[in-house]
Amino acid sequence: MPDQPSFPTSDAENPRESRALPGVGARFDWWQALVRVLSSIEAVRDGRAMYVLLAAFSGAGLTLAMAQASFGRGQMNWAIGQGAAALFIAFYGSSAAGLLLMDRAMGRPSRDVGQAVQDALGIGHRVLAILLVMGLGAAALAGGLLGLYWLSGLPKIGPWLFVLVVPLTVLVIGLALMAGVAVVAPLTGPIVWAGATSWEGVRLMTRLIRERLLQAGVLIGGLSVATGLVGAATSVFVMVGGRVMAEASVFVLGVQVNPEVLMAGLFGYGLHSINATGIPKEAYPYISAATVGGGVVFALALVMPTLVYLRGVCEVYLALMAADKLDEA
Repeated sequence: MPDQPSFPTSDAENPRESRALPGVGARFDWWQALVRVLSSIEAVRDGRAMYVLLAAFSGAGLTLAMAQASFGRGQMNWAIGQGAAALFIAFYGSSAAGLLLMDRAMGRPSRDVGQAVQDALGIGHRVLAILLVMGLGAAALAGGLLGLYWLSGLPKIGPWLFVLVVPLTVLVIGLALMAGVAVVAPLTGPIVWAGATSWEGVRLMTRLIRERLLQAGVLIGGLSVATGLVGAATSVFVMVGGRVMAEASVFVLGVQVNPEVLMAGLFGYGLHSINATGIPKEAYPYISAATVGGGVVFALALVMPTLVYLRGVCEVYLALMAADKLDEA
């Protein structure tokens, strides 16, 4: 994997100097940041990222179906192994797509698909390491709160201490949840995709929580709205198009089945979920074909909002870091 700067910088900047993590000022261009987040909708036009994500989701779905079949046969070892393989494929496939989207968001030369997969395999552990450290930090925070509750149980001093423990607990838990939802969960991947090492990622994550939590929360909320709109629009197109397809198939092909049977694959259902009672045998090949084709459409419908979300978290990260560059200017 080629050496890349830890944080987004211009080409004229020294990548090593960008790791100094300078202080953050007060200025933040809300309008420009929201425009960047909303522009993530253009990710649906990124053919290579879509190909990688579609392949990852298809492979993970197939492996998960195999795990379910193994579990149904009582083969627990196979089921566990296949389930772990499904998670592996989904995680590293999403990381490869994220690298491609980050390249486009940062204006870097875009790597090819094979290189993206190879790089994802090489840096995926950084995401897990950062999440592990942040999880340990959350556990330490929870332990501290439990210690305060234990002290509150002491006679005489306990009730007086509990006066402070109640608001402190509410505040700390609320901020921790917001940090997890607005920073840790969505931005760990983009931090690594931009080139940060595990330790740099932990430092940057801590800094974002301390100094950019409000901005991150607002931007992630806006991204959630954009992703939801893309998902809703995609669902409408799939349902309307699927209904027309099913009705036309019954009329033109003469397949005497309920149109909903031909639409099962569009909603992620397989042949095993279809009630075969009353279905003529000559309709089985068409039902199988419709299920396979509908499964492809279902995967595409799932990939679209996921692409927007992955590109969006990249844009959120870059918007937060762009504010730091303005403060340094």
